[in-house]
Amino acid sequence: MYSELYEKSGSDIIRDVGKRYCDYRKRMGYTQKEVAGKSGISVFTISSFENGSSTGITLSSFIKLLRAIDSLDEIEKLLPELPESPRALFRKQSKIK
Repeated sequence: MYSELYEKSGSDIIRDVGKRYCDYRKRMGYTQKEVAGKSGISVFTISSFENGSSTGITLSSFIKLLRAIDSLDEIEKLLPELPESPRALFRKQSKIK
């Protein structure tokens, strides 16, 4: 899976995300017009993002779009918090003793 992803360009990945966003939006029962009203992003921009013709969406806009379809928690999957390193845990344990 990773090798396929690394072979794609940034624009290709954004196109895939746009298509996936469209699936999420529809599954949540929202129209593009409703999302535009909730997010403040134009229907044209939403449509362009979803159909892959616009790959210049900002992270800020993407967050607004996720919020508009009640899926903001999905953003956590992009870069989940890292667990504490074993070295840091060892240091904490050493300080407690």
